[in-house]
Amino acid sequence: MSTPTRTDNQSPVPSGADNHDVIRVHGARVNNLKDISIEIPKRRLTVFTGVSGSGKSSLVFGTVAAESQRLINETYSAFVQGFMPTSARPEVDVLEGLTTAIVVDQQRLGGDPRSTVGTVTDANAMLRILFSRLGQPHIGPPSAFAFNVPSVRASGAITVERGAGKTKAVKQTFTRTGGMCPRCEGRGTVSDIDLTQLYDDSKSIAEGAFTIPGWKSDSFWTVRVYAESGFVDPDKPIRRYTKKELHDFLYKEPVKVKIDGVNLTYEGLIPKVQKSFLSKDADSLQPHIRAFVDRAVTFATCPECGGTRLSEGARSSRVGGITIADACAMQISDLAAWVGGLDEPSVAPLLASLRHTLDSFVGIGLGYLSLDRSSGTLSGGEAQRVKMIRHLGSALTDVTYVFDEPTIGLHPHDIQRMNDLLLRLRDKGNTVLVVEHKPETIAIADHVVDLGPGAGTAGGAVCFEGTVDGLRDSGTITGRHFDDRAALKQTVRKCTDALEIRGATTHNLRDVDVDIPLGMLVVITGVAGSGKSSLVHGSIRAEDGVVSVDQGAIRGSRRSNPATYTGLLDPIRKAFAKANGVKPALFSANSEGACPNCNGAGVVYTDLAMMAGVATTCEDCEGKRYQASVLEHHLGGRDISEVLAMSVVEAAEFFRTGAARTPAAHTILQRLADVGLGYLSLGQPLTTLSGGERQRLKLATHMAEKGGVYILDEPTTGLHLADVEQLLGLLDRLVDSGKSVIVIEHHLAVMAHADWIIDLGPGAGHDGGRIVFEGTPADLVAARATLTAEHLATYVGA
Repeated sequence: MSTPTRTDNQSPVPSGADNHDVIRVHGARVNNLKDISIEIPKRRLTVFTGVSGSGKSSLVFGTVAAESQRLINETYSAFVQGFMPTSARPEVDVLEGLTTAIVVDQQRLGGDPRSTVGTVTDANAMLRILFSRLGQPHIGPPSAFAFNVPSVRASGAITVERGAGKTKAVKQTFTRTGGMCPRCEGRGTVSDIDLTQLYDDSKSIAEGAFTIPGWKSDSFWTVRVYAESGFVDPDKPIRRYTKKELHDFLYKEPVKVKIDGVNLTYEGLIPKVQKSFLSKDADSLQPHIRAFVDRAVTFATCPECGGTRLSEGARSSRVGGITIADACAMQISDLAAWVGGLDEPSVAPLLASLRHTLDSFVGIGLGYLSLDRSSGTLSGGEAQRVKMIRHLGSALTDVTYVFDEPTIGLHPHDIQRMNDLLLRLRDKGNTVLVVEHKPETIAIADHVVDLGPGAGTAGGAVCFEGTVDGLRDSGTITGRHFDDRAALKQTVRKCTDALEIRGATTHNLRDVDVDIPLGMLVVITGVAGSGKSSLVHGSIRAEDGVVSVDQGAIRGSRRSNPATYTGLLDPIRKAFAKANGVKPALFSANSEGACPNCNGAGVVYTDLAMMAGVATTCEDCEGKRYQASVLEHHLGGRDISEVLAMSVVEAAEFFRTGAARTPAAHTILQRLADVGLGYLSLGQPLTTLSGGERQRLKLATHMAEKGGVYILDEPTTGLHLADVEQLLGLLDRLVDSGKSVIVIEHHLAVMAHADWIIDLGPGAGHDGGRIVFEGTPADLVAARATLTAEHLATYVGA
């Protein structure tokens, strides 16, 4: 019996699978989402817009992507799930039509000193195999070229069990050749402690020789343990110590001593300082402690490996006259050309894979990086694009790709390249979900979802969904501002002074001389990798009067909130304490006032091993985090939990006048309102804030610092089109108050609003590093001599 065949002109038989062309979300209530229902088309490019804090990330990442990844994890055995991160099911009634979600977010790559661009993309792994096969002289397997692998030699006897309870001792020798430099242990730099910052050697311990912050002469744990240990003479100047005394003072191993009947541990000063200060995260230290660490610790390039991190053997093996250290130090676009010139049939598959990876770097606009660049130094936008490398050219289809503002850190010239990539992923049959503010990327969307209408509690609703043309006519905040264009200033401010930079050579800068005018709004721009951050952060020292707000992440646990981060809680606690005649510590949920049942967290966490943990509201404090006795104390008729539930705007009015008047608190709240965070509640956990909200929270905090020069690194990150206008007003107020504002920025609205522009380029990496223009925005547009000029001219309609 013959099998029936289908001719080419026949249509496919209809199937039930054809009904699953959308991702259905019904009743989503994650964070501030207000029971929303929406259908997202599959195999299309959908862009989610809305003001910062409107609920975009809650819908895309916290609901759709989170549930997809949770369901995939559940397909593994309970044993495997025990080793995987667990997450609870999002608060949503129905989620249908999900496909495998690949999330490409802005989370910074690991800051480990041994983590580089090459290690996080597997390019280093392929290079190590290449050199282990082709390198001359041959020094060993791929591990011999790995700066994360130390060389190890060991020998000794091992006991081998034989049948019937018999054992036999066998001598074994183990050798592993690694590529780690033994001096710097693969870090490329060596650190040293400046002893002059720890003590004054002309004084004795009894005379107060220590200059370490917090080391008081009567402290049991610090000074007295040295003075009364018996290892050194407390009355003799440190410079007169014998060789043994100095060794015991600086390097002695931990040993038990008894002082006034109390058992204490004595150890050398250097290991003591390393444990007390240097082993902690620098961001978690108090400002005066951080300043001490910056003074006391010096970093220098490793003298043995020259900063390459590699052992002498790894640096000796060559392929075509190039060592692996040379290859990793090359600009990736140059390395791609070198690898493309290699022709060796024995490693042809390896070369093809390596060429594809390196070409992906170039294609995504990261050809100016080098593989030995520390991953912790990448910006959020660069980190996101590095994560995209492994997905380019993937054979997978019908996958949901989720991007978080992929155009961050991109010059207008580079945005088109990113748009092409997003469209390429879509055209392969994938669903592409993008959270974005830039109109250039919103314009290419097949489907737009606009959330709002406001931020925080005023957001969380779907204001519009449909086409881009429909968004323009929708009347939403995004629709109204979609075609907004900032105009060039008719008159610009006059320069009052200048910051002189001479001979700047940091990274790719080519002996740059430039005067940055003061008393003005100055924008430093140029394509990604042209040298903007190198010029500003590498040349302008953080001296008194310079306040730098970079893109570093805000660190904080679920106990941290805007009130704790900005220091607002301190004057509030003192005001409550003064009004009620009690200690300020009572009004801290992390101290004496904490609810004993939940330890001030407001919720009780139950760990369910490989299943998602459950958080339930504390029954004792009902989520208020404080003991009942603390809530009996009031200020202006409100208890501390009610104050923390207020929005910034409400709290600013509350502390402005009346019985609760607290000028210190009102000043901080006014700064938060100035940066557009008036809707945030004071007690909202930092972990629930969006990227744009965290950036502005950081800006508000730094505005409290006394300084004449403000350096802002891409302050428009995460800002909606409407919020950019508010930011420009804030920058104007700073300049008009007598400050000088220097902004590293790609946003065309900020460029058009500037008093002075310094444009770097003309390209990225070794094709950049030069000043290609400096002058007013009007002169830049008139000249049209750079890439920035072309885009700015188009933007302002010139």
